Amino acid sequence: YELGLASDKRYNKVIKKEERLNSIIKFVKGHSVSPNEVNPMLVSQGTSKLKQKQKIASLLLRPQVNILKLSKTVESLKQFIKESNIDNEILELAEIRVKYEGYINKEKSLADKMLTIEEIPLKLNFDYFALKSLSYEAREKLTKIRPKTLGQASRISGVSPSDISVLMVYIGR
Repeated sequence: YELGLASDKRYNKVIKKEERLNSIIKFVKGHSVSPNEVNPMLVSQGTSKLKQKQKIASLLLRPQVNILKLSKTVESLKQFIKESNIDNEILELAEIRVKYEGYINKEKSLADKMLTIEEIPLKLNFDYFALKSLSYEAREKLTKIRPKTLGQASRISGVSPSDISVLMVYIGR
């Protein structure tokens, strides 16, 4: 937008779409449904009934349940969608974000961890054969290549993530 690649109209459309997306996500994370409201639909989809109130977002984590089915069953959700002018595309995006949020956060944390190991130095004269917890192949390759950092070691073919974990424990990280 700031570089002139998108018009004001297009930029504003994207901003409004993102706002509607965030509003529906906030709604499903904050609103609970009662068992008698959704149990008939859950049974028809072949999934277990609710025994107590549950957030709409937690229902979306079930593979058999999607936001379109819920929007036909849950009156408060149906009303919110109508009042907020939320279309099926935004509903689908919201469902994807809710369903995969845990996985995405886990992957982000793993990526952050990988960035931190990138700069951890390794001693150039380190005796890798003294670490019996490393696989034999890893000991051979690390001794031959002599990586300067843990990040470099992690990219050597034959050095597994468990070998990197052993090195991290040894260096005290």
